[in-house]
Amino acid sequence: MKIAALAVLCGLLLTTPLLARDKTDILVMNNGDRLTCEIKGLDAGILYVSFDYIKGTTEVNWLKVNHLESKQLFLVKTQQGNSYIGTLSTAETAEMRPIYIQVVDQQDHTTELRRKEVVQIDQTDTSFWRRFNGEINSGLIFSKANNSTQYTVSSNVAYPRERWTAGASFTSSLTGNTGAPTSTRNDGSVFYRRLMRWNNWFYTGVGSMLQSTEQDIALQSNIGGGIGRYVKNSNRARIAVYGGLAYQNTRYNQTTADRSQNTIAGLVGASAELFRFNKTNLTIATTVIPAFNQPGRVFTTLNTTYWMKFWSNFTWNVSFYGNWDNQPPPTFSGSDYGTSTGIGWTFGNR
Repeated sequence: MKIAALAVLCGLLLTTPLLARDKTDILVMNNGDRLTCEIKGLDAGILYVSFDYIKGTTEVNWLKVNHLESKQLFLVKTQQGNSYIGTLSTAETAEMRPIYIQVVDQQDHTTELRRKEVVQIDQTDTSFWRRFNGEINSGLIFSKANNSTQYTVSSNVAYPRERWTAGASFTSSLTGNTGAPTSTRNDGSVFYRRLMRWNNWFYTGVGSMLQSTEQDIALQSNIGGGIGRYVKNSNRARIAVYGGLAYQNTRYNQTTADRSQNTIAGLVGASAELFRFNKTNLTIATTVIPAFNQPGRVFTTLNTTYWMKFWSNFTWNVSFYGNWDNQPPPTFSGSDYGTSTGIGWTFGNR
């Protein structure tokens, strides 16, 4: 089952067309340098561009960009949570005045945004497949002393639009030791967020699945939804919190008095992404699910990843993952957690 899931996921990610656009965009820096390039996107204070005469993607400090022009379509997001789709240009301003980015939609309506308010730019297109972006990570640790092998693979993909975003992620780990049974953990999730009319407020739907031999969980599935808000949305950090309701079903491998458990619960979640221009990124995501029909029982998950780009779109990363149940069935483990490190690759607009 795990191999089949991995094959389907990798097939989906790797067959996504990642076709480059024409390099006809214009970029002018504060020092007067004028460059012809392809604008790929803006994230974490970094403008990603590529040139015909330079291999790979080049990273530019967004605060040092004075002027840009592009006839291609982009999805532009601001600190206030507003989103716009259109071509890009820069309004002419007097020296020392704030720089304004103009977004012209397909109905020729122009919106002017102050440069410092713009926190994210993504390529978009009328083509469905060109709108995806994401990453794939893998790691392998082997020890001769006890013939121990640990293998991890993870991936995520996002589909951003003007007022909503959808995405999915999958993580799998396998650990084998001489004289001990192989331990596996598979964790997958999907989400949908749609902006409300109030700045930075959104409603969300989430779903997840978990298989863990450490906790004897054959399959734990969750589905829920609620309302959230981006409490910080800038070129240095993106922090969101949300709350709502959830339903959980858990099936255990071993025979118990209640092998299948159904839970009606609350849902509290938070995510944070912290970044610096020197190509480092820290992401933290946690959910807390307090059971209503089993008072005092709480399910908690935590996923943390720190990565650093070392060449082109390749990254080195270290991750921590874990899930906890404070009232598991008798004799069952209440936790499963671990760390991994490996090499990753980002695709799409990066």
